[in-house]
Amino acid sequence: MFIFQSNVAPPRDKTMDPQESTEDKKPKSLPALLVENARRFGDRRVAMREKEFGIWQSVTWRQYLEHVRNFSLGLISLGLKPGEAVGIIGDNRPEWIYAELAAQAAGALPFGIFQDSILSEVAFIIDHSEATMIVAEDQEQVDKILDLKDQLPRLKKIIYSDPKGLWDYEEKDLLVKFTDIERLGRQLHEKEPERFDKNVRAINEDDLAIICYTSGTTGNPKGTLLTHKNILSMVAALHEVDPKQPDDQFLSFIPLPWIVEQTMSVFSSLYAGYTLNFPEEPETAMADLYEIAPSLVVASPRMWEGISRQVMVKHLDASFFKKLVYNLCLPIGYRWADFKFEKKNPPLGWKILYWLAYAAMFRALRDRLGFSRIRSAMTGGAALGPDVFRFFHALGINLKQIYGQTEVAGYSTIHRDGDINFDSVGIPVPAAEVSIFEPDPEGVGEILSRGPGLFQGYLKNDEATRETIIDGWMHTGDAGFFTDDGHLVIIDRVKDLMHLNSGAKFSPMFIENKLKFCPYIVESVVLGHEQDFVTAMICIDYKHVGKWAEDHRINYTTYSDLAGKNEVYDLIEREVVRVNATLPEKARIHKFLLLYKELDADDEELTRTKKIRRKFINQKYDKEIAALYSDMDELPIETIIRYQDGKTATLRTNLIMRTMKPADAYQDLLKKKGFWAQLKGGI
Repeated sequence: MFIFQSNVAPPRDKTMDPQESTEDKKPKSLPALLVENARRFGDRRVAMREKEFGIWQSVTWRQYLEHVRNFSLGLISLGLKPGEAVGIIGDNRPEWIYAELAAQAAGALPFGIFQDSILSEVAFIIDHSEATMIVAEDQEQVDKILDLKDQLPRLKKIIYSDPKGLWDYEEKDLLVKFTDIERLGRQLHEKEPERFDKNVRAINEDDLAIICYTSGTTGNPKGTLLTHKNILSMVAALHEVDPKQPDDQFLSFIPLPWIVEQTMSVFSSLYAGYTLNFPEEPETAMADLYEIAPSLVVASPRMWEGISRQVMVKHLDASFFKKLVYNLCLPIGYRWADFKFEKKNPPLGWKILYWLAYAAMFRALRDRLGFSRIRSAMTGGAALGPDVFRFFHALGINLKQIYGQTEVAGYSTIHRDGDINFDSVGIPVPAAEVSIFEPDPEGVGEILSRGPGLFQGYLKNDEATRETIIDGWMHTGDAGFFTDDGHLVIIDRVKDLMHLNSGAKFSPMFIENKLKFCPYIVESVVLGHEQDFVTAMICIDYKHVGKWAEDHRINYTTYSDLAGKNEVYDLIEREVVRVNATLPEKARIHKFLLLYKELDADDEELTRTKKIRRKFINQKYDKEIAALYSDMDELPIETIIRYQDGKTATLRTNLIMRTMKPADAYQDLLKKKGFWAQLKGGI
């Protein structure tokens, strides 16, 4: 078993570290960190900003602590007992974080629920956690819980922060306003002014801090139990290799139940003392990103893919002069990124060229995207394709891949400044050990991890805990290998690696990431296990393909109508050709179809973190998959489509199977890219 452990870290900046130098004075819990930051910063620094009615409202560190203290004591006044679970559901808001820290200070266990979860998912998590109280943002989330109240006998109170539409509800004994809880807390604080501080001091680092539910890729989500020590040890390790400062700005818009967003919005912000910014609505996040121009950004691969797709589509729609500038500058950026990847000092000529490209395009583009002041950008949750990685580094954005699991408090590896490998997920953070279990002759095997962040087990699931933690190592289920310079490369999930009947192996995730870099493809599912060739089911980007169709005077009505157009198939075929040109011959896509709908988490096709549920998709689309491996050119489809408002409709269409031509037939298409394509790395 090959083990790699990182011991290299830059010297710690004592002046910027919120921790006390004396070990026994270090805060032992997240609420203790908040108390310490309130003491250090008071009203001199802003801890949070939230946009309401177009105006940014500020919360200082002292006010942050007061909200948490009052809500915590209010929960106690309401009857919350130590060890009970408290659920939180809603968009990213200060109240979300107040509730989490308040529950911890009261000795309870908070957990998050994705705000777009359907009723069955919400019911499972609340029942599984045995939650006695739920903090819900608004009427939409309250209605979800009320619809389930007969299934949740342990539920005592639903606490809501946004009262709009809730004043005439009949369940007065069950519903409580967030501010009323804070009022109860203030009253208790007046009677017992030392109560909150005593509660915080009583928290031990080995006490459970949070239940973090996994995304549930293969079934129901599992409740991961993390202690304060688990969390703080990994945040400290991350801070050593990617330090944050109190002057940093962070926009919190990725759902808070995700462990990576938890780390940035709660754990790391408390550790480093930087400012959180909350968008007015999830739909305004990108506009607010532009307004804030944060120095720190964390987003899912899907978001980074979406931004790159948006830029490429806008370029296709631009004027002749802007297209010319784009086509001249971007290859220069790609070559500059490759210098970084190769750890080479660019020659003077390339430095001048990149400066000119930056002045001509990259600076304005970064400003338009809200990345003008960005210092550190990260992505995690799934592998980000190397093409997307190169694209952002071409723009001069310091994008880093992180890798880890909820079970190790979020992080195991990360790229370092000046040590970026587009194909890897970086090297282990300090204190974390990562190993390859039973590697094959090429060094590929299952990735194992251990360290102080290793979780305490799954709630009510000892069997899964024993299957995951063996001899002190967490078995991740991911396949990968280490490069000679210690970078970890993720190939795919062990169970998702596929091989053709010929014996040739391939990673569907790798090919899917290549496809999603195309401007007109939003999602794809690559198939071929124990088959003669590779195929793909592709979801078009409705917005961008729709704009393309309008520009080319192609009439359409619905998503399914657009996806069935021969012209759209021709468009996607050209994108598949370019992807195939970058793949080994046996891994190239031989046939594909365009699905009549996007994959959706509400249809259980994706997890709430947008990972593909392959087993479910293989079952649901068994007829479509069988058609791809038959001689059929078309497949009649009759299925039920569920809309966002809950309504359903019957869809009838003919699904087309497009077979790719021999590679020689596309030579003219590939040759059109010329010299600049070579600079971009091929196609």
